[in-house]
Amino acid sequence: MTKNPIFKGAATALITPTTAAGVDYEAFGKLIDWQIQQGIDALVIAGTTGEGSTLNDAEHKEVLRYAIERIAGRVPAIAGTGSNDTAYAIAMSQYACELGYDGLLVVTPYYNKATQGGLIKSFTAIADASTKPLILYNVPSRTGCNIEPATAAVLAQHPNIAAIKEASGNISQVAAIANLVGENMDIYSGNDDQIVPLLSLGGSGVISVLSNLIPKQTSQMCHKFFDGDVRGSLQLQLHYLDLANVLFCEVNPIPVKAAMAAMGFCENYLRLPLTPIEKAHEEKLLAIMGNHGLI
Repeated sequence: MTKNPIFKGAATALITPTTAAGVDYEAFGKLIDWQIQQGIDALVIAGTTGEGSTLNDAEHKEVLRYAIERIAGRVPAIAGTGSNDTAYAIAMSQYACELGYDGLLVVTPYYNKATQGGLIKSFTAIADASTKPLILYNVPSRTGCNIEPATAAVLAQHPNIAAIKEASGNISQVAAIANLVGENMDIYSGNDDQIVPLLSLGGSGVISVLSNLIPKQTSQMCHKFFDGDVRGSLQLQLHYLDLANVLFCEVNPIPVKAAMAAMGFCENYLRLPLTPIEKAHEEKLLAIMGNHGLI
């Protein structure tokens, strides 16, 4: 583990239950409690899966405040505070630090993007302003912006940059990052179909969509690997591969919101521009969930 590890194992990129009236805090609280009871290792609040990009400022702050109070120190809590506006990301990060979050998940700038030099300056500015460690979030399929391995290596030297969530899907890039950052940065998988491959490169766990549905098994997938039961870890990876894949049959979090609604945790409500899952995809999702005994 690195200089200031935030968690080891599986962290759920938690959905934010919503209705037409706003955030459903009753459902949100029950979901947080269930995740912890099931043995999840950490929780990420108001990230991509939590629809942080369509929460207004007041909602974003209230969701972060409510969640940290409900979690109550039972597991590490990580706040999604990234933005394509570095000043806004700094303000949200400082707010999350004041609330007592254990770490911050900070995505690369999207739409306006940045050069590699711009990424270094932006992440450095956020890390300098934060009192808690950062997890950089690299997801170029959504942002159009990739953290190159050499850039990750530079950022890993910052005392307040603890980790990277690698969701490029490029295992060769993950290997290059691991080779360059050494003990200076934890690496978390951002892809549920690549948890074991990333762990094999020295990864510290996963920030997961899949674990919304199966927190216990996703955590076990990591801890079996850490305990030397690589075969057992691989068996779980392959057993749930169809479920991991179907959760991305449409853009995240459309399928996982439908799945959690089917499990009785929330309404299947999303904010535009996201829309509820298409019928054919829903039928496939529910069939696979049924095969795994989830509904």
